[in-house]
Amino acid sequence: MQQHTIQKPQSLSGIGVHSGKPATLTVRPAAPGEGVTFVRKDQGGAVIPAHALRVSTTMLGTNMTNDAGVSVATVEHFLAACAGLGVDNIVAELDGPELPILDGSSKPFVELLEQAGIAEQQAPRRALKVLKTVEVRDGVKFARLSPGRGFVMRVLIDFPSKVIGRQTIAFEMKPGAFARDVAWARTFGFKKDAEAMYAQGKALGASMENAIVIEDDAILNEGGLQADDEFVRHKLLDVIGDLALAGGPIEGLYEGEQPGHALNNRLLRELFADAAAFAWEAG
Repeated sequence: MQQHTIQKPQSLSGIGVHSGKPATLTVRPAAPGEGVTFVRKDQGGAVIPAHALRVSTTMLGTNMTNDAGVSVATVEHFLAACAGLGVDNIVAELDGPELPILDGSSKPFVELLEQAGIAEQQAPRRALKVLKTVEVRDGVKFARLSPGRGFVMRVLIDFPSKVIGRQTIAFEMKPGAFARDVAWARTFGFKKDAEAMYAQGKALGASMENAIVIEDDAILNEGGLQADDEFVRHKLLDVIGDLALAGGPIEGLYEGEQPGHALNNRLLRELFADAAAFAWEAG
């Protein structure tokens, strides 16, 4: 397998879920081996490499900070699109501190990358091969990576709301599968939580235009769900985005029960802390 980038620059705009202010993303081709890098044009071109060890906070999304203290927020939906389409090297320029939330899924980012064109590069792709099981827990919640062929993910969520309940999904990363089965699944939240965050000056850009909103046991969005299991599909989407911060495609099995951004980042840090738990191999 060869590395891939995009053929030409492409842009999209929306609002930031944290600030509620306009946000524009422009993607540009990158050379082999450069990986995914975020560039803050409003901060003198400050560069933030997309890597698990750069994650600084996981509140309301996965957020990263470089050595100079410049941050970029809510990267997971974009990174999931890159991983799902096999884009290894790309520059993501921003005019502010966060990516646009768009419709709350990865679908607009998939469309952006497809419009930019996927280009094969003359360099072999390397994969992170899991050699032994690594696991992190938080009460009943856990995330685990184990040796395995390909990249297979199994995710379970369990919410007291009857709208969500207990949902599971198994997924294998194969060409075309992410765009078909995962990318369109939207983020979700509860109205009472949103109201509390608004009062604290957070999530100012959140709305029913970019999230599935639940009140008690009802979905407030006029169009309802795109699939009965859209909730767990979005949780899978988040897992794919968070694990893209490994720095390359993973070969192994991921299992998560009620996982979140914090657990996923802890899992990668635990993996990298044990040199015997992984190896980089030609894909």
